[in-house]
Amino acid sequence: MCKKSELCKKGSACIFNRVKDKQLHIISNGKMAIEQFCDIATEIHPFVTAIHIREKQKTARELFQAVQLLIEKNIPLSKIILNDRVDVAFATRVRGVQLTFHSLEVAIVKADFPQLQLGCSVHSYKEGQKAKMNGADYLLYGHVFSSQSKPGLPPKGLEELAKLTELNIPVIAIGGITPENTRLVLEAGASGIAVMSGVLEADDPIAAVKSYVKEFNNGEG
Repeated sequence: MCKKSELCKKGSACIFNRVKDKQLHIISNGKMAIEQFCDIATEIHPFVTAIHIREKQKTARELFQAVQLLIEKNIPLSKIILNDRVDVAFATRVRGVQLTFHSLEVAIVKADFPQLQLGCSVHSYKEGQKAKMNGADYLLYGHVFSSQSKPGLPPKGLEELAKLTELNIPVIAIGGITPENTRLVLEAGASGIAVMSGVLEADDPIAAVKSYVKEFNNGEG
């Protein structure tokens, strides 16, 4: 949720459509065939804010083809985010790019590709401060809870998340987020959540997405 109305006027905070003013991002897990991921994305995209292609092992050409497949399935470019690859994001005209610790600096991308919405993955308040100062449009923070994608690493918890939300930049929480703990994350001040296995590995991805959306609506269907 945009905490400061002036941010909305500038456009940087209100970069995505929202479900009850909260954002739901779905991130590919790199485990399934891209065709399978696209099929799931096609079913669930009406209920989500953004769809991230996070496929670290794929080449630029393969990522370009993945975006084209999503487009063919009528998923709006305004919902597609590419992990790390600024070049492919620019070439495909998707909404934005998610920058990580090994990516180009936020300020460099912002200066040369102002049309891209920039998310920055952070793991601390200090990193969040730096990302905001350099021009990030939103932060992706985690992992908040224990996560099967981060085995053996202790979760960050809610305290640092709550502190990050005081920076007046949208913070999307990730890591071990389930429908059962979604309210805790939102009550900590997060602008939304990002989910991987909770939806993509569910027996019924649409039902899984709706269970998260229900929590956005204070438990109402």
